[in-house]
Amino acid sequence: MSKYKILVVDDEEDLCEILQFNLETEGYEVDTAFSAEEALTKELGKYDLLLLDVMMGEMSGFKMASIIRKNEKLAAIPIIFLTAKDTENDKLTGFNIGADDYISKPFSIREVCARVKVVLRRNDKKTEAPSEVFEYKDLQMVVAQKKVRLSGDDVALTKKEFEILKLFLQYPNRVFSREEILSQVWTDEVYVLDRTIDVNITRLRKKIGKYGKNIVTRLGYGYSFETRDEE
Repeated sequence: MSKYKILVVDDEEDLCEILQFNLETEGYEVDTAFSAEEALTKELGKYDLLLLDVMMGEMSGFKMASIIRKNEKLAAIPIIFLTAKDTENDKLTGFNIGADDYISKPFSIREVCARVKVVLRRNDKKTEAPSEVFEYKDLQMVVAQKKVRLSGDDVALTKKEFEILKLFLQYPNRVFSREEILSQVWTDEVYVLDRTIDVNITRLRKKIGKYGKNIVTRLGYGYSFETRDEE
């Protein structure tokens, strides 16, 4: 099995070197960049995970992540934010952008390695059934390829948005509570805000266009992907 490729982006060069050394010791292939601008010059599509500092010079990690999430070819790359900012609003901002995890400084190297392992395991494409396809009219999801198409056009979804939509398409008309969605989509998460799921649902509704209205809020219960009225 080929090594996972990780890009560490942090303007603290010493920290980059420490993370690179320890992650390579764990068996990963690791590159570094000392600014968001430098990172964006790299071939980001080859990486399986980005470790991204929030507070950097001209361009913040949040800004870089927003650029990546708007690029349909890069939108599914897992991102773990590394940051000294530890307020609820900061974490909410990170998860709203589409972060897969959020590690506050100072942190232990063992913690980083453990979080990296969890995120990579969740995103391991080889664990998916190769022929798994879910469709509703002209909305199609090819699970193995991590692709969603609407009327033949690719839809750029984050990892979390993809997993939520997969859950809905796999079990149409079933009402999922927030707790059920969190347990299915945010598995092994250390910290998840209650509002995170609502933010992801709102973004997903916008991205799937005319089928956004099929994601119905059941007050007091949760969400479902309603198809009965469309038959």
